[in-house]
Amino acid sequence: MKIASWNVNSVRQRQDLILDWLKRTAPDVLMMQEIKCETAQFPAEIFREAGYECAVVGQKSYNGVATLVRGAFETTSDHLPGFENPAARYVEVRTQGVTLGNLYLPNGNSGGEDGYATKLAFFEALAHRAQSFLHADTDFVLAGDYNVCPTPEDCAPGALGPDDALVRPESRAAWRRLVWLGLTDALRAVQPTGTAYTFWDYQAGAWQRDSGLRIDHALLSPRIAERLLDAHPDKEERAMERPSDHVPLIVTLKDPVPAA
Repeated sequence: MKIASWNVNSVRQRQDLILDWLKRTAPDVLMMQEIKCETAQFPAEIFREAGYECAVVGQKSYNGVATLVRGAFETTSDHLPGFENPAARYVEVRTQGVTLGNLYLPNGNSGGEDGYATKLAFFEALAHRAQSFLHADTDFVLAGDYNVCPTPEDCAPGALGPDDALVRPESRAAWRRLVWLGLTDALRAVQPTGTAYTFWDYQAGAWQRDSGLRIDHALLSPRIAERLLDAHPDKEERAMERPSDHVPLIVTLKDPVPAA
């Protein structure tokens, strides 16, 4: 099972890039963030023609998430339970026996301390969602743009100031709380050290200087982590013409062992 997460930074501007990537990579699931369109404007038919059905939670001009799935699935939630902010930041589906939470966590740098509190509130609600899955013995993946660099190694030197919301101690503590529930950071399970950036700003030649950030993540529940084969960012996508500032994160899982 191949699962990918990608902040596409406007699905309508990038739909040709996305379609080309789907054709070349053929994931079973693609979780997209920052689709930047209302649900009715999402190009669902184009993706349907490529073999994918869609679960979409859109919003005019900002935010928005969409999950593309090959094969049967059900939408289990169109919002993150416990997070009261109305922004379109979460959609959840279940396919092949796995619940997939697609998330776009608030950046936290705008809106002053209230904006930052919204970021921490999302983290809190996400931790409660993960706990509820663990208590129910549900297999799950929580993937998307977390807008946090978990460690200094995940942020290129000089890319962010020490007070940036992506590296503030409270942000990293909220991330660790999620991991310490018993979840596995897919990429770091495969590549424990070293740079593996998923984002390069459009400004100041960040791509050319490889001044990137690792802010797109996939957290796996225990049984899913046992099936992990590979996880890596598809860095080449950042070099495409008119790319997103993020690249896809691809997670590959072994097929489950049939019950005896």
